[in-house]
Formats: sequence, structure tokens, C-alpha cells
Amino acid sequence: MLVGAPFLLLVILSTAATLWVSWQLDGGAAAVNEAGRMRMQSYRMSLSIGTGQLNELPKQALEFDESLKILKLGDPDRPLFVPWDDTVSERFATVESDWLRYRKRWIDVRPQAFNDLRSDTVAFVSNIDGFVSGIEAHIAKWTALLHLLQMSMLGLVILGATALLYSGYLFVLEPVGYLKEAIEKIQEGDFGARVDSVTSDEFGTLADGFNGMAEHLQSMYRNLEAKVAEKTIELNEKRERLESLYEITALVANAVSLDGLAQGFSKNLMRIARADGVALRWSNQANQRHLMLSAHGLPLAMVDAEQCIHAGDCHCGASSTDASLKVIPIWASDKGSPKRCAQAGFDTVVAIPVRFHDRVMGEVDLFFHARVDPSSAERSLLEALSSHLASGMENLRLNALEKEAAVSQERHLLARELHDSIAQSLAFLKIQVQLMRDALTAGEPLAIAQVLEEIDAGVRESYGDVRELLMHFRTRTNTEDIEPALITTLKKFEHQSGIKGTLSIQGQGMPLSPDLQIQVLHIVQEALSNVRKHAGASQVWLTVQQQPSWRFEVRDDGIGFNNNTDVPDETHVGLRIMSERSERIGATLSVASTPGNGTCVVVTLPVPAHPIARATSTSHPLSDMASLS
Repeated sequence: MLVGAPFLLLVILSTAATLWVSWQLDGGAAAVNEAGRMRMQSYRMSLSIGTGQLNELPKQALEFDESLKILKLGDPDRPLFVPWDDTVSERFATVESDWLRYRKRWIDVRPQAFNDLRSDTVAFVSNIDGFVSGIEAHIAKWTALLHLLQMSMLGLVILGATALLYSGYLFVLEPVGYLKEAIEKIQEGDFGARVDSVTSDEFGTLADGFNGMAEHLQSMYRNLEAKVAEKTIELNEKRERLESLYEITALVANAVSLDGLAQGFSKNLMRIARADGVALRWSNQANQRHLMLSAHGLPLAMVDAEQCIHAGDCHCGASSTDASLKVIPIWASDKGSPKRCAQAGFDTVVAIPVRFHDRVMGEVDLFFHARVDPSSAERSLLEALSSHLASGMENLRLNALEKEAAVSQERHLLARELHDSIAQSLAFLKIQVQLMRDALTAGEPLAIAQVLEEIDAGVRESYGDVRELLMHFRTRTNTEDIEPALITTLKKFEHQSGIKGTLSIQGQGMPLSPDLQIQVLHIVQEALSNVRKHAGASQVWLTVQQQPSWRFEVRDDGIGFNNNTDVPDETHVGLRIMSERSERIGATLSVASTPGNGTCVVVTLPVPAHPIARATSTSHPLSDMASLS
């Protein structure tokens, strides 16, 4: 600082002087440019006067006045200012007076003769040139001063650089050299290397800091093996926790039964926690009774006695009041009435609540022969594992409920299909059997033969219904297009009935979801079944329209019926089934028929709000059940 400060001060002063001179030169140069602009303006006004374009003169005169004002007052923003001295001031005054005369003679009045215009203009411009020459002379002086300052700064730089190089070597390079030697010794493994601190400046502080760092490194090197072993143990613990989480997660994901999940979880948790025994208990909804699902490492008598315990009977089963991990010191409990776990020789029980969201669903109890107190990391791991267990058990419960609901729906569908088809035929056969008994009792051969014909027709009808139901339940859809399923259905109909069928598909639309395909196919099959049973047709047409909405039409050339006068009876069961299926999927069912002209059944699906909705139609539980069949 002592060496560099004087040179720095001189450099700052020289730089400031140089900047000030440069600023003066910039202002003078701008003034020269503005004066040159005045010359151009003079010639322009002269040209306007000589050519008679007098309308532009006021504006041009105003511009000239503005230039005079700028030169006189200056413009710091540009910057622009005139370097005034006696000569420049005198010549500027001449320009101003000459401008007043020139303006009064040629601009303020309309001249009649222009003989002297050229000479007056040349004289006026020559005065402006004189003003410019005065500014340039002044600028030349400032330029010479600027060169002198620059040469002075160059000399100061050379002198200062020499002084700084010498002082830098003396006060910087030499201490850095000592520091470098010490660093090389440290790199070679000599942690006893130190730097002799002989100064009180920054490098003395740096040397003290280096010596402290070297001492710390030497101390760390001495204890390196212990620290490495400690970190290794810590990393192993973290790895074991991750492996434990992975094992439990895999166990929960692959569990197919509650018993398998409980047994596998308790075994793994006993190994992970290094416990001497484990019991997994599941509680009822009120958390008053706790059922033991699995146990390992516990005496058989203790397991038999605690198959179901009530809250408050034991240390275990108290997690319903406190939804956090608890450490129960059995050795500190009442000695007068020892619990079964104390009788088994356990000193500590760790009770881990099994929670699903905010609901306590059970408890995992870890038994230790020693007095233990899990760390915060171990507590967090045990609680996370119990949370995985709760999720797994809840998933098993939901899957079981889902399967039960699916089976129930499937059975309900089967019952409804049997009731709407075979049950009707069986009821008819029951009546015919009673009539057969009456005819046999009365000994009427004609009645017996007629009843036998009815029974034969009923049996054949029931057989056909059974085959049709089997065909319905074996129907499978294509996830991309319904056309293959419709072709298969129509071929089966032709084979069973001998009636010719024609399929026509029009337009291109988004494919139907599998559940909708199943319901539509069942409606089409029911319509074809009605044609086979009642229409007496020779041909059937199945027309499918895909745009703007899906529309399925089954038309025949059979006998038809009268919608208005025919009373629904057991022959109209198929229409009711089709109507119910259409209502479940939100479709519209219409039946048009006239006697002698056949029947037309039309099913129209709703138009989805967005094209994507056609490919992702909302599934219906009954349709999912049908897909299971």
C-alpha cells in the first residue's frame, strides 16, 4: 500500500485530467459540427431565397436560431459546449450581429432584387468559418495538453510498475515461495511441514492459517481409519434400511393372501429389527380387541394365551390411544403381577402401530431380551415398514371385496339371464306336464298328443336358449374393432337358424371400449334370437353406422307385429332384456314393426362430448362383469 498508493493517486489525478481534457475536446468537436451545420443552413436559406421558395424560410430561420442558442448555452447531454476565450467570443458576437443583419434584409422582408444575395451569403458564411477556426485553434491547445498528459501517465506507469515489481517480489513472491515449499512437503506426505511466520502482514496471517490447516490434516490422518470405519458402519446401516424397505415393498406387492403377507412380514421385520420375538396383531374397528395374525420367537404358551387380547389387558394393544412408536420397558413394570412377556424373559417391547392414513388398524410388537431404545432413524424405518404393511393389507381387502362384487354381479347376471329365458320355458313345461297328467287321467289321446307336441317344442326351445346363453357368455370382443365380433355373431346365427344374414358397416368412427362392445353384442344377439324365435323370417340385415354416433340396426323380413295392439307377454321377454341393457349403457332403443312387413330394432349410442371420449367411454360394473363371463 505504501509503495503503490502514491503512484495510484498520481494515476487517478492524471486519468481525471485526461478525462476532463477529452470531455472538453468532445464538446468542442460537437460545437464545430454544429457550426458547420450553421453553414449548411445559411446556404439552404440563400437557395430558398434565390429560387423563391419563401415558405420554407421561417422554419429554416428558426433552425438557425436554435443552433445559435445551442452554441451559446451548450448541451451537456451530447456533450456540446464552445471552448470560450476572447477570440472565440468576439467571433461568435460577429456571427450573431451579421445574422441579425442578414435576417432583416433577406428573410424578414420580401426582397425585390437578388444581386447582393450571393455576396452577403459568402460574407456571412466566412464569419461562421472564422468562428469555427477560433474553436479549432482552442481545440488544438487542448489536444497538445492531452498528449502531454498521456506521456506523463506512460512515465508514471513505467515507474510504478518497476516499483511494484520490486516490492511484489520482496513482500509477495518470497513468502509465496515459502508457502509453496511447505505445500509440496504436505503433498509428499510430510504433514509436519510448517511455514515460519516472520511478518505480521496478510502473508503472516496466511502462514498461520496454513500451519493450522496442516496440523488439522495431521490430526485427521491419525484418526482416518477410525472415521472410515465409522462412515462404513453408517453406510451399511443406510444400505440395510434401503434393502429392508425394498424387501417389504416387494413382499407387499407380491402378496396374494393375508396369512402369507402377515407371516412374511413378521419374519422379515424380526430379522431387520434384530428382535428376539415378534407378534403381528390386527384390531377390530373400535380398537378394543386385537387378533394375532402371526408370531415368531415367542413361547407357544404365550402365543396360545394371546390369540385375542382386549385393550388394557396387556402392554400390547395400546396403540389406539397413541399412534406413534412406543418403547415399553418391561423390566421397570410392576413386579407384583408380571405379564406373560416378562415371564418369557423379555425386558423390552417395542410397539409399532399399523396405520392406514390416520386410522390405527393394528400393531406390531417386537420383543427383546435386552434393554433397547431404537434411534430416530430406526424408529422412522419401523414406522415406514408398518405403513407398508397396512397398505398391503388394505389392498388385499379391497381386492377381495372387488372379486366378491364381481362374482356377485356375475351370479346376478346369470340368474337374470336364466330367469328371463330358461325359467320362462321351464314354467311353460311345468304347465304342460300338469296338462299331460290331466289328459292321462281323462284318457284323451288327442289331448295327450297335443300336450306332447307342446312339451317337445318347449324342450327344444329350452335347449336352444341354453345354447344361446352359452354362446353369449363365451362372446369375446376385440379391443380395436367390433366388426370381427359382429361377423362371428352373425355366422353363429345363420348356423343355428338357417336364416341368411347380411352385415353392412358404414363410416369410420373411434373404436368402442370393450365393455360397451359386450353390451352392444348382447343386445344384437337378443334381437337375432327374437328373429329366430318369433319372426319367421328368411333374411336378416345388420347395419352398423359409426358416425356421427354409433348406430346398430337389426332388420328382418318376418311376420312382424303391431306395437299398439299386441299385449306384451312371455314372448316379449327379449325386448325387455334389450331395453334394460340399453338403459344401463345410456343408449336409445327403438323397435318399429308392422304385421307382414318385418321388424326393425335400432340401438343408438350417445355422442361423446369429445372424440377422445369415444375411445375411453366410462365402464359400467355390469359390463365389467359381462367381460369376466
